Amino acid sequence: MPLTHEEFRQRQKSAALDGLSYRPLDLAWTDLGEGEPVILLHGIPTWSYLYNDVIPLLAPHLRVIVPDFLGHGYSDRRDFFDRSLLAQTAMILRFMDHLGLERAHFVGHDTGGGVSLIMAIHHPDRISRLILANVVAYDSWPIDDMIALGNPNWRSKTPQEVAGFLASGLPDGIHNKHRLTPEFVQGIVAPYSDEEGKISMIRNASALNTNHTTMLAERHAQIKAPTLCLWGVHDPWQTIRDGERLAAEIPNARLVKVENASHWIPHDTPEIFAREVGRFLAHL
Repeated sequence: MPLTHEEFRQRQKSAALDGLSYRPLDLAWTDLGEGEPVILLHGIPTWSYLYNDVIPLLAPHLRVIVPDFLGHGYSDRRDFFDRSLLAQTAMILRFMDHLGLERAHFVGHDTGGGVSLIMAIHHPDRISRLILANVVAYDSWPIDDMIALGNPNWRSKTPQEVAGFLASGLPDGIHNKHRLTPEFVQGIVAPYSDEEGKISMIRNASALNTNHTTMLAERHAQIKAPTLCLWGVHDPWQTIRDGERLAAEIPNARLVKVENASHWIPHDTPEIFAREVGRFLAHL
């Protein structure tokens, strides 16, 4: 049985990472299994709970490491640090050093994919293989909802209003409607349902910067890591056209189109997602 979001939270590890701000920042993550490490990165407005159903499918074969980005989930949500893709990349590098990992496979979804692209181009020695799943790329983001949410006037709204707004956007990214369960929706919005979480999500949205992927577009050909573009074809935001373009521009890349999935593909079709990731990493 999948974990409830409360059980998922209780299983997370935590540490304070220095060197990222003027004082240490708290990081929460899941670390299960043994073998080659694979780091799963979520996007906005989710947290590592997005991979709740994927983790147990991969953990028998790999060491599965799933952090919450800064400002997301149950990592640091205080209001004094950057949450941009560049800041999250710096966090991942510091996190890998904390774990003693020289290299890992990377799976990036949404803004986690943007971070993965930055890692692959700027820090190729830290990535073994790269999986990009419905990622932000080029100038297709941030979407309208996130632009609206980044307005500081949203501070006047209640946590319940912000959580409700986040919940209202989830159905558009789920193709298999039976997967849109109350537990999934409640679990995704839970970290943002109090005052600190509300402000943190507003700051997360305001930190989204299209330039952080447009500056990579001419450099995709520099990516050396074998790459899989794993794409839910019904995504209304990061469309299949971006997946096709990335697969064409990245050397040694291939595209797998998942016909019965939308944007939240790790939750929409977890078995297919885990199977394709495992096959690409030659462990399933």
